Amino acid sequence: MAPWTFWRCCQRGVGWVPVLFITFVVVWSYYAYVVELCVFTLSGNGENGKAVVYLVAFHLFFVMFVWSYWMTIFTSPASPSKEFYLSNSEKERYEKEFSQERQQEILRRAARDLPIYTTSASRTIRYCEKCQLIKPDRAHHCSACDMCILKMDHHCPWVNNCVGFSNYKFFLLFLLYSLLYCLFVATTVLQYFIKFWTNELSDTRAKFHVLFLFFVSTMFFISVLSLFSYHCWLVGKNRTTIAWVMVAVFQLALWGWIQNKLLLQIKMNMPEDLNCRGRKQKTWEMTVLAQINPFPSNRLVNQKTDYWTVNLSG
Repeated sequence: MAPWTFWRCCQRGVGWVPVLFITFVVVWSYYAYVVELCVFTLSGNGENGKAVVYLVAFHLFFVMFVWSYWMTIFTSPASPSKEFYLSNSEKERYEKEFSQERQQEILRRAARDLPIYTTSASRTIRYCEKCQLIKPDRAHHCSACDMCILKMDHHCPWVNNCVGFSNYKFFLLFLLYSLLYCLFVATTVLQYFIKFWTNELSDTRAKFHVLFLFFVSTMFFISVLSLFSYHCWLVGKNRTTIAWVMVAVFQLALWGWIQNKLLLQIKMNMPEDLNCRGRKQKTWEMTVLAQINPFPSNRLVNQKTDYWTVNLSG
């Protein structure tokens, strides 16, 4: 077995560790709620009616949560169709060319009839060397999945899958049902959490499970709530996580001058003026090269470049 193949197998095996962790937590929560809370605690105190209502509602949320999680994991994210791949003749000409300008000419001719409206920041056709295809808008190559993903949002380690065009709906449902599942468990366990905490109920083996179940459900509820709210905002803005990160980096670059987004050249010249009675005249010359609108969305735009020169003397 080649070293690269062995490394990929190990990487894919390790990728299932977060999924197994979530599976373990879900299975334990099912046991803690159904057996320890409803069967032993509620039925043991004569609250059979409440136990039945809790069990019916719990299984409703549990089934929807497990179904959405399963669909998010095993729904393959869509990859670009065959029309975005170069033909054999175009691929041969592209590989034989060493000039990037001539390679771009080949890609432009191939992408002339394709529904592509965006280019890279350097105004070049977005081409994937590994998959050997012209990237559609919002498509990106995932190094973990080793393929290009249509409308790629991000690679989620908790589902060991890319979230993209085909499974983004299931991912949102997964967040929604996990949020409702954690909220239901936390609110129904709270009463008995307080009773166990204040020793109103006798110490049994259910005490640990009930106390820990409340902490875990509350912790996951808070974390999932922030993530679900963020993705609802993305849906409202018609953005993906990658696109939002690119815009955020560009905005931060206005203040921090991030590399490859803004080119900041600072030339510090501190000449001494001996005719000024020993006082030193300091001159800072700052030249900022800023790329305006590096993320075109609906057309191939000609990027404008502005220069600012700031001279500060003192």
